[in-house]
Amino acid sequence: MTDRSGMRVIGLAGWSGAGKTTLLTRLIPVLVERGMRVSTVKHAHHEFEIDRPGKDSFLHRQAGATEVIVSSARRWVQIREGRGEAEARLPDLLRRLSPCDLVVVEGFKREAHPKLEIYREGNGRPPLHPGDPRIVAIASDRPFPQARVEVVSLDDVAELAKRIRDWAEPIDSVLERLRGAAE
Repeated sequence: MTDRSGMRVIGLAGWSGAGKTTLLTRLIPVLVERGMRVSTVKHAHHEFEIDRPGKDSFLHRQAGATEVIVSSARRWVQIREGRGEAEARLPDLLRRLSPCDLVVVEGFKREAHPKLEIYREGNGRPPLHPGDPRIVAIASDRPFPQARVEVVSLDDVAELAKRIRDWAEPIDSVLERLRGAAE
């Protein structure tokens, strides 16, 4: 894949503890097995580290480098320090991705991209879908007969993998909507 025209975007939205990451780590291998190239964008609500204290990349950032790229024969990573800048917005992050078939966004639940709500009743939080028109389907451990969108069992990974690309939207449509929402 050399261009971004076939890229589609969907988010996983839900309260902390609903199982977004657990579902995603079960879903990605099924999608890859079906021939899809999958990329993810994850929002963190706190400061995080991807390199460890004492490693060269960590020392470079601590010394004041704004960006550090670490490369090997197997992978590369780019780390950017905000140094007081505003948090990166979802459209900016989506534009940085290399071409793929599907981008799954975990978090950013208040953004205007299509989302699969991950709902776990034992979490004790209210569902998001009644108040978010961008929720296109629900993966849940309980039925929602009044839902305006399809509900699939949270444990039916095969069905979710079969349907997720249909629920996703082309990246250009998502970027246009996100641009409009920011104005």
